[in-house]
Amino acid sequence: MSGDESNITQTLTNLFEEMLLETEMTGENRSNVDFTQFLSALREQNTKNDTHEPLDFGALVKLVDGLRNKLNLTRPTEAPCTYCEGNFRDVILAYNSIHGYLSLIVCFFGSLANALNVAVLTRRDLAAAPINRLLKWLAVADVFVMLEYVPFAIYRYLILPGQREMPYKWAAYLLFHMHFAQIFHTASICLTLSLAVWRYVAIKYSDKNHILCTERRCSTAILSSFILPPILCIPTYMVFDIHTAIVLEPSGPMILYHVDSDEEGQLYQINFWVHAVVIKLLPCCILTVISLWLIREVYSANQHQKKLRVYNKCPTNNKAVKRQCKADRRTNRTTKMLVAVLLLFLVTELPQGILGLLSGLLGRCFFKRCYDLFGELMDALALLNGAINFVLYCSMSRQFRMTFGQMMWRAHLHRWPSPKPSQSDGQNTAKSSVP
Repeated sequence: MSGDESNITQTLTNLFEEMLLETEMTGENRSNVDFTQFLSALREQNTKNDTHEPLDFGALVKLVDGLRNKLNLTRPTEAPCTYCEGNFRDVILAYNSIHGYLSLIVCFFGSLANALNVAVLTRRDLAAAPINRLLKWLAVADVFVMLEYVPFAIYRYLILPGQREMPYKWAAYLLFHMHFAQIFHTASICLTLSLAVWRYVAIKYSDKNHILCTERRCSTAILSSFILPPILCIPTYMVFDIHTAIVLEPSGPMILYHVDSDEEGQLYQINFWVHAVVIKLLPCCILTVISLWLIREVYSANQHQKKLRVYNKCPTNNKAVKRQCKADRRTNRTTKMLVAVLLLFLVTELPQGILGLLSGLLGRCFFKRCYDLFGELMDALALLNGAINFVLYCSMSRQFRMTFGQMMWRAHLHRWPSPKPSQSDGQNTAKSSVP
């Protein structure tokens, strides 16, 4: 028996057991229901299995369906769900139709951009700063998310729409994709939060930098950012699973596999509260407070520098004052860059947290009607958030631009080495060295 046939048989067996259990729980008189027809059909199918004849699962499905209707075991129809109605729904659906192509473009660009981030931030002159280590591992987490999203997008949006079949392998990969993406995206959230707290401590307690912002604490923050997400996502592992549905087609019954949440219950509610409040909204609230404080510090620093330019104008004969002015400007640029990263993160994560919270409060109806509707748009925002950091670093960090330019120049020199000297150049002609 093939895998699909065994799955259909298992589904039919579960349905039959459900009928028997229901009759026992409700006290239904079985004498009014003729199970002998179904049992004889099962024996007939078993005989066909022994003789290697094709099994008529369509007849079995119709028999089970008829018995369920006779016992009045059909599930009650759900109340109509009217969430997320309106013209904007058509706009979101129109975007969803092109999401696959746009997400692939963002993933390819973002993977390359984050690989360049890692390459630049691991250079000797940048790798020593703890904050650059946090930015490097943030780029690593984003690379994993984007690289894994590529095969998902190719199959989900380019291959699967042309198929009627939803195989078990695809459902298993979809379940893996859901957990993998959530774990590494949560890791990037933890790293972004660590980045904000680190910058806040470095500016607020600048006189204690050597005590509070140590290499060991930076390593602890990075390690915790990758250990904590799998623990926070435990409720998701327990709520979502692979479900089956049998559809009667003219060619016979077809079993479809899909990933869905279990019925509503306490664990269902806990999952959305953890996902919405702990993973999304709580970091957003902390980042909002820190971002506002950093913006105020940037404004204060700008006002202070204006006063220095008016009164002192950074005299060139005083090297100490000039060096301090350059250090203040560099700190100011770094803070502005981090504020841009944090604000972009808030724009991406806050809507997801609100939708997750409403899913937990309003139940499965809102989740299926609204959360699924905005799923592609939220994915696009998350991917764009991870892909655009390279542009921010280049536009707002002079040191990053210089290091990137030096790296590209050295790569260019290695690609086009200097020509070897000819014999006519003489015995004393030296070869050019690559810096």
